[in-house]
Amino acid sequence: MKEAYAPLFTPWHVGKLEIKNRIVLAPMGGTCIFGWMEPNHFDREAAKLLKNVADNNCGLVIPGIAPIRDVLGRMWLYQNKMKFKKLKEFMDELHKTGAKMFIQMTAGFGRSMALSDSLAMLASNKVIGRLASPVLDAEYLTAAPSVLPNRWHDKVTCRAITKKEIQQIIYAFGETARLCKEAGVDGVEVHAVHEGYLLDQFTLKYSNQRTDEYGGSRENRYRFAVEIVEEIKKKCGEDYPVSLRYSVLSKTKAFREGAMPGEDYVEIGRDMEESEWAVKYLQDAGYDMLNCDNGTYDAWYWSHPPQYMPVNCNLEDVEHIKQFVDIPVVCAGRMQPADGAKAIAEGRIDAMAVGRQFLADPEWVTKLINDQEEEIRPCICCHSACFNLSKHEGTGNDQDFGDTLGMCRCAINPPSMQSKKYKIEKTKNPKRVAIIGGGIGGMEAARVLKLRGHFPTIYEKSGELGGIFIAAAAPSFKENDRKLIEWFKLQMKDLHIPVKLNTEVKDISTLLADEVIIATGSVAKKIPIPGAERAIDATEYLLGEKEAGDNVVIIGGGLTGCEITLDLFRKGKHPAIVEMMNDLMAVPNLCLANSSYLRDCFKTNKIPVFLEAKTKEIGPDYVLVEGKDKRLTKLPADTVIMSVGYKPAPIAEAGKTVHLLGDCKKVGNLRSVIWGAWDIAMKI
Repeated sequence: MKEAYAPLFTPWHVGKLEIKNRIVLAPMGGTCIFGWMEPNHFDREAAKLLKNVADNNCGLVIPGIAPIRDVLGRMWLYQNKMKFKKLKEFMDELHKTGAKMFIQMTAGFGRSMALSDSLAMLASNKVIGRLASPVLDAEYLTAAPSVLPNRWHDKVTCRAITKKEIQQIIYAFGETARLCKEAGVDGVEVHAVHEGYLLDQFTLKYSNQRTDEYGGSRENRYRFAVEIVEEIKKKCGEDYPVSLRYSVLSKTKAFREGAMPGEDYVEIGRDMEESEWAVKYLQDAGYDMLNCDNGTYDAWYWSHPPQYMPVNCNLEDVEHIKQFVDIPVVCAGRMQPADGAKAIAEGRIDAMAVGRQFLADPEWVTKLINDQEEEIRPCICCHSACFNLSKHEGTGNDQDFGDTLGMCRCAINPPSMQSKKYKIEKTKNPKRVAIIGGGIGGMEAARVLKLRGHFPTIYEKSGELGGIFIAAAAPSFKENDRKLIEWFKLQMKDLHIPVKLNTEVKDISTLLADEVIIATGSVAKKIPIPGAERAIDATEYLLGEKEAGDNVVIIGGGLTGCEITLDLFRKGKHPAIVEMMNDLMAVPNLCLANSSYLRDCFKTNKIPVFLEAKTKEIGPDYVLVEGKDKRLTKLPADTVIMSVGYKPAPIAEAGKTVHLLGDCKKVGNLRSVIWGAWDIAMKI
């Protein structure tokens, strides 16, 4: 292990509890030990992931939120005793690894409850909502400190939670914590004065207009969180560790509008002056640890930073508030091991929390210890399987219901939270498999096939592995995408998978293979407008084949077009986007943390965005755009980049022994191509 990482592997204490090292599994919705949407139970899939993380040298394991009242069915968590018996058996096994575990309990979501259109109907239609309430009480799930707009759905106004309901929640925290302690759980975490969830909404002036003892003064706004820790300590004793998930700053400018890194703005939520007071107040109330980052659901990219956010994005703010408390302070948010270790060594924080990297590679800490960093499969911060709650203009949460039920799966590591579906099973009938295309899908199919005992060979017409993902990984903020390509190349080398570069296959019948996987990708679409030949393709720009001038018009406001716009802006260019839809990135299953960063960035930096607009003509130095009102606008354009999607480009049709993989079958994303590679490779 590198000496720079040594501070990560020193013991520390939360109260009287010793923890063997300073790496914390950050809680992630989906890794919930008592399940998530379904009625509470002991979730064996989550337990398997958590045990794997503990086996691989994580010091403190914190599963995802445990709603203290079921989302479906409305049973209180403490009422189902059988799952705590199973939890006790699990804790006995987990403790053999030397790790410790806290269970995170949530008071609820309030206005942050991610409502789909169907859930919004239940929340806003009192008759239908009342009929559905024994199974799913949307009005209760969205209840907030005050009457507030829902973060996700324009048509839903959240009601104010009652004092009776507050007292029920406080009691439930104490009872659940007591049962956790009896089951051998090392501590609990209260969720949360953090991220704009229900408890945080009580603390923030812009979301709490109550006039009773839970509103008004600072002490009143933080009372709910204080009474919860007091109840837990009363039921479990003063020495039982209680952590608090905490956002140092809200980073929020308005409802549904966050602040950019480094931006000078007016904070409507928790500012630093209040945070300095709050952490001391919460410590004195009884909290034993602060598990910190920044943000709210209105500024969601601080809590769930996409690749556009800086690494260690919350560290400076977290280390500042450590000066005001005596309890341990943990920092999360794209934390890098070397930087976390340095901050720990200098006493600026006590531990670093890491979330989604554990989904991408549960063994990453072990690999760090063993000097195998190049073998760590990097998280690329895409959120496309772990947390792809999505929203664009005119929709609520536009996420597929299956993804809502199955959060914390991983786009690049399918077995995460899907170990029954995706697993390596040795074949009894080894086959020679030709893979046409050396992109991510082709390499993943080859890797899984080789691990199963087959004999794959990759045929790639270019001189390099990576396919279209080379272009996707080109912007400066895609450093982890580039690392992922290198990880795949190393896998091909270590597994001794034959790779034939500069080899174009035009006739698959010439191949000596039992089965063939075609992974030849897609080709860019063009729109038939006057001057279209003057435009360059998105990949031509990304690969550096054609340079962009100063004024650049991007035709197409999907994810690729928006990422190109961000790349151009950071290079000092002057981009503008023309998009036919009523919003940028108007597609389902694209995480709001990612898309809202881009939308807020463009708004803050006054990057022109033309929605519900058509490109009528591309001239030698301009683009003619027709708006919704039929008015024409002439945009200056040294360069026009067309980013209007792709169409499949297979070299053969699917058959009994011929399989189409990835974009050559149906244009998708990295998740669809990697999961598709497993789907094919497991059946051969």
